[in-house]
Amino acid sequence: MSQSNERTLKDVLTELMNQYRLKQGISESKINAAWQRMMGPTIIKHTVQIRLVKRTLYILIDSPSLKQELFYGREKIKTMLNEELGETFLEEVVIK
Repeated sequence: MSQSNERTLKDVLTELMNQYRLKQGISESKINAAWQRMMGPTIIKHTVQIRLVKRTLYILIDSPSLKQELFYGREKIKTMLNEELGETFLEEVVIK
């Protein structure tokens, strides 16, 4: 086999995930796990739902004051979660 035909296992798995649209579900699972790990108990307690639609993360919070605080920290949340995923996956974080 020539070297130009060799591909890493990571490249092959990434291609397969993209072909079978598994990346969305895997990314959502990783984001949920990271949210549980990275956020404090107060934020977790008030997090009603985390949903990923394409590359936008929707976070539903049941506390108006916490919702406002997280709203101002959306860019930081996006950066932290993208770092956790190891790529620039999330394009936007919406706090509802």
